[in-house]
Amino acid sequence: MKIENSVKEISHFLSEKGIKPSYQRVKILERLLADKNHPTVNDIYTDLIDEIPSLSKTTVYNTLNIFVENDIVKSFSVDGNEARYDVNAHSHGHFICLSCKSIFDFEVDNSDIKLDNLDGFEIIQSELTVRGICKHCASTKS
Repeated sequence: MKIENSVKEISHFLSEKGIKPSYQRVKILERLLADKNHPTVNDIYTDLIDEIPSLSKTTVYNTLNIFVENDIVKSFSVDGNEARYDVNAHSHGHFICLSCKSIFDFEVDNSDIKLDNLDGFEIIQSELTVRGICKHCASTKS
């Protein structure tokens, strides 16, 4: 998704998708675009509550669901518990640092992925997650 982080651009983008660009929706998408750190509902709520005192976690959750349904963001789970949200819509994988818990995007060439023994299966979604120690944490261990 290539949109500027301005309120005007975000509002226009949401309108083109058939989504009413309410102030809360615009600010939530602005937050996702500004810091692509794969936030949770709670992360977004905490970041925006001072700016939008009327914001509720339900509003954040419902807005993110609208964004997922309209292919604006992707939802994924790191540990099987809390959903994280990713504005990076192109095909990519996630590297999760076991030390600092940061999540990093990396490119994936889907043409090289072999899916043997799945003839007749309908694949709806695939995710590639790699876990290990990031460069920063590895260098501080040495």
